[in-house]
This record gives sequence, structure tokens and C-alpha cells, in this order.
Amino acid sequence: MHLQLDRTLTYRLHQLHKLTDADSQSRYPKHTGLSMSDGRCLTTIGTFEPLSVKELAEKANLNKGQASRAAQSLVDQGLVLKVDHPDDGRGVVLTLTPAGRKIFKRAMDMVTQRNEEIFGCLSKAEQATLSSTLDRLIAHAQSH
Repeated sequence: MHLQLDRTLTYRLHQLHKLTDADSQSRYPKHTGLSMSDGRCLTTIGTFEPLSVKELAEKANLNKGQASRAAQSLVDQGLVLKVDHPDDGRGVVLTLTPAGRKIFKRAMDMVTQRNEEIFGCLSKAEQATLSSTLDRLIAHAQSH
């Protein structure tokens, strides 16, 4: 007997992703003045800075072209500083500007609130179990 499609992990993760993305599409502009993609890149840079464009792509789950365009958009808005990489003449390093830090804080407050809303239906123990299970699934998928 085959597993029903709507009971598979990938189907349900995709469904949850679509449901939460729809809400994020409206929240990012309202809370940060940024598009969802720029907001996600800003929070990624703020969380993991300093980052190269390649690292931004990896951390934000984008291709290098998308990451490069998003980084440039944030630079053009005065939210991210892009300087030459000290060890790689072809690379750059991305960090937040003071204005970027202010929006980063608002964005992370929004992300935290949204995370609490999504996981609020689970007990703290269930949240911890789900978190560790997701970590294991991600590590497993990365190893293949």
C-alpha cells in the first residue's frame, strides 16, 4: 500500500510553507517597509554577518544571482554595507548599517511573534521535540 500524498512529509511541509509565506508576504512590508525577500535577506545578514554573497545565498536558500540582487537592493536602500573581501579580491563582505540594524530589530521582533503564533498550538515539550526532529531531518538531508 502506498502512502497517501497528503500524508507525506514533503507535501505537508510544503503546505505549511505556503500558508506561512502568505502571511509573511503582508507582514514584512507592514513591519519593515521591505519586500519579503529583502526582509529575509536583511534578517539573514543581521543574524550571520559578516557574510559573502555566496554565504548569503546558502543561508537564505537562494541562488547566487538572487542573493546578489537582494544584497544590492539592500545596499541601495542604505541598509547593508558591501565592502571588498580582505582575502578575496573578487568577493565582498556584507554587514548591516545602523539604519539596517533598526529595521533588523523590527523584522526579528516580527519573526519572533510569527514563530510564537505558528508554534503556539504546541506545548513547550512538543516545540522542543519538533525542533530537534527538524534539525535531524535537515542534517540527514544535507548528508545525502
